[in-house]
Amino acid sequence: MELTYKTIMNKIPFLLLLLCFFTNCSKDSNGDDPTTYNYFYPTDEASITAAQIGDGTGTLDPKGIAIANEKLYVANGNVLEVFNAVTLAHIKTITEYKKGTTTTPLTEITSVAVDKGRIYIGSRESRLFVIDENTNAGISIVGNGQWWQTFVHVFGVVVKDGLVFVKEKETSIKVFETSQITETSDWNLKPIAKLNTLNGFDQVYSLDVEGGNLVVAGRDAKSYLYYNIAGIRANAAGSLTEPIKPVTSTIVTKPIAVSFTNDWAVTSENNGSTNYLRLYPKADFMARNYTASVNATDVLGQNPFGSIVGVAQLNDRIFLSDNTNKKIRVIKLNKSVIEEQN
Repeated sequence: MELTYKTIMNKIPFLLLLLCFFTNCSKDSNGDDPTTYNYFYPTDEASITAAQIGDGTGTLDPKGIAIANEKLYVANGNVLEVFNAVTLAHIKTITEYKKGTTTTPLTEITSVAVDKGRIYIGSRESRLFVIDENTNAGISIVGNGQWWQTFVHVFGVVVKDGLVFVKEKETSIKVFETSQITETSDWNLKPIAKLNTLNGFDQVYSLDVEGGNLVVAGRDAKSYLYYNIAGIRANAAGSLTEPIKPVTSTIVTKPIAVSFTNDWAVTSENNGSTNYLRLYPKADFMARNYTASVNATDVLGQNPFGSIVGVAQLNDRIFLSDNTNKKIRVIKLNKSVIEEQN
């Protein structure tokens, strides 16, 4: 597999000085010492396209993505693609759920999550496939494909701290315990709690867990949605009749995707025809202070972002599921320190 890498020209130092006047640079000053500005900026490193899958004649329609154990998982139409997240080499295409003599095709995959040896695959066909991370053998299917049963479609999934959060159509998130899903569990599991996303219809949703909170990119509510997990557990029974509403802070743009790293809330947002990659210091973001350290619509004036429906990060690489341009963009996060004499 051949990767196309971008060469960044020597205009970067000049651009950094210029951009610091127009974007958010963190400032540090101490008396007569120089004032320093920390400027973070993205550069293109590589991209993954349909040409790098199999014989290169297929398609790539990327939606939800996840990274675990140096593997990148991409929801791609009716299949789940698996790549090496370090070399970006294509590893395999998972086309079906297999358990014993039972085989069920994967169809209309929207989302994927990986947690404690399991891969959770969300399908618009009202199913959640759960398979073994190492062998890819089937563990269980939640939902039977009929939208009036367990799920009304599945548009997003995240799993952490023993809980499975499944975004379905309109304003519903259903919450399950991972212990409910076993090799012998019934397909029609009952959720332990329900959450209300305020607005929504049938779009792919992105969600993640951080600091004891479920955080949802609430595109239709024009807000990031915060649900305290301790509160979900405490009010689980009552939420089955009156789903729990989130804490919100309305913003101008539409949040499309969110994922957390050690330092950052990595997000994508949309305003009309403009798509943004925004990185917020994690503590600020959790306090609902939306001052981005990275606020980019393209990379150094080139290659504007399409609709980024999923984000993930491994080390200094940010993976963007760019559904408009039908590729996974691999961006490197850079830091430059600029000193200004007082």
